[in-house]
Amino acid sequence: MAGMLLLGSRRYSSWSLRGWLAVRLAGLDVTEEVIALKGAGRTTEIHARSPNRMVPYLQHDGADVWESLAICEYCAETAPSLWPEDRIVRAHARSISAQMHAGFRPIRQNCSMDVERVPAPLPELGEELAADVALLSRTLKGALLRSGQPTQFLFGEHMTAADCMYAPIAIRIHTFKLDVDPVVNTWVQTMLNHPLMQEWYVLANAEPAEWRLTY
Repeated sequence: MAGMLLLGSRRYSSWSLRGWLAVRLAGLDVTEEVIALKGAGRTTEIHARSPNRMVPYLQHDGADVWESLAICEYCAETAPSLWPEDRIVRAHARSISAQMHAGFRPIRQNCSMDVERVPAPLPELGEELAADVALLSRTLKGALLRSGQPTQFLFGEHMTAADCMYAPIAIRIHTFKLDVDPVVNTWVQTMLNHPLMQEWYVLANAEPAEWRLTY
């Protein structure tokens, strides 16, 4: 029996993208359900169905899993390659994934995800946001250059859970033209060109016009 993956509007829901990528990479048999976001925690349809009142929410093979990072860990039980094989590298990947889950608040608050937004730099970066962008650049560069040579994805030549967690950040870097290291910009383009990311964009663009939020 197929499971279920509950998502918010693909145009805006960065957390949904993280969970969706992990589920797709793991090849889980799920039916996707998308609920239009209404903004500012007002999407009561999600509140009524998700244990933490948020998306994504995965039901699969008797398991209920919510929170994107927990979904990544669950998917890795089916697809171990979602984490690096080496214990020390895997610790690094898990650390920066947890860092994304809990941190980079200035970026998330000032650079909201909108896959249809025309790329343009912010008029100005406050001190807090600039410091967060610098930390982001160092964090991603450190992963990409861990082996001494830049890797295609954060921890090698295929997408891992760490890339899933930072996928919305790739969109934000592109959309707001954030000042990151060239190595990081190369990773951004690799992410945006990935077939799953391209599929997400297509599905987002196909959502009803009335689902669009006003700024």
